[in-house]
Amino acid sequence: MMKLNPFGTIRPLLSVAAVAFLFCGPVLAEAEEGTAAAEAVKVEPEEGAPKKAAVNEEGLSLPGLKVRLKERCVDVDAKVCLDVGMLELIVCSEGTKEHESIFVVEAKAAHIHAALLLLGAKPGHPAMRKPINEEKTRWVDLPPRGGEIEVSVLVKKNGEKEVEHPISKFLIRAEDEYGAPEPEEGEKVDRSFPTNTFLFAGSHVYQQGEQKPRYLADESGNVISLATFGDELLCLPGVHAHANGGLVWEIDSTHLPAVDSKVTLRLRPKNVEAPPKQAPKPEKDSVGDDN
Repeated sequence: MMKLNPFGTIRPLLSVAAVAFLFCGPVLAEAEEGTAAAEAVKVEPEEGAPKKAAVNEEGLSLPGLKVRLKERCVDVDAKVCLDVGMLELIVCSEGTKEHESIFVVEAKAAHIHAALLLLGAKPGHPAMRKPINEEKTRWVDLPPRGGEIEVSVLVKKNGEKEVEHPISKFLIRAEDEYGAPEPEEGEKVDRSFPTNTFLFAGSHVYQQGEQKPRYLADESGNVISLATFGDELLCLPGVHAHANGGLVWEIDSTHLPAVDSKVTLRLRPKNVEAPPKQAPKPEKDSVGDDN
């Protein structure tokens, strides 16, 4: 688990404006949390730079993802990177942990974070240790927390219409799980993955001195984790070991497309109310106008 670094600053709770200004390039969030999502971003490409974001009636587009305002979800372009083996993550960033994840995404974890904020999702923090005295000789373990995010995968096979599958469909409990009690004779063991809901832990923003702030999940690649690393964007409740002997879940490839197949990762915040629609502006009163 992550310790708070005394030589730097870790900020686990980020507003829409903070994430957008720090990490979303031309996407500048002008509204405070709680305002209408459609008014929460403004596209202003840097001078001479290609347009990296777009806003239309359907929502907001950033490289590798779309915020669908009507459907209240974030769709992230993904690719199958592994079809057999034990897992520490479900989703990782490109060029990081493809050997222990099912899916890989090009979109920045910070952009996904900002997209979830725009839908009203509430970030918390990953599991970590925090000092409880000035001498930093006593520490307390903090479990992860954050708003609930439902995760699913849209799969298209043979040019057919996309079919949405819960993420649990692609995981199964390992038969030779380390430390698991032996089932009694005739006992049926449930090997299914128990949930499709993850916590919006929100990773951390780390800044040391005058250096540029860093979003740690962008560096580690820990987008949706099964094991506890301390800097993941989405995670399971509780703390989960990532040593080889502690791994529990492996890939169920029954419904998984071939490696390198393109899919869509869908993230849907739960228990989040749609932002209120802005009241129409009153028409200008022309009564008494002598002109």
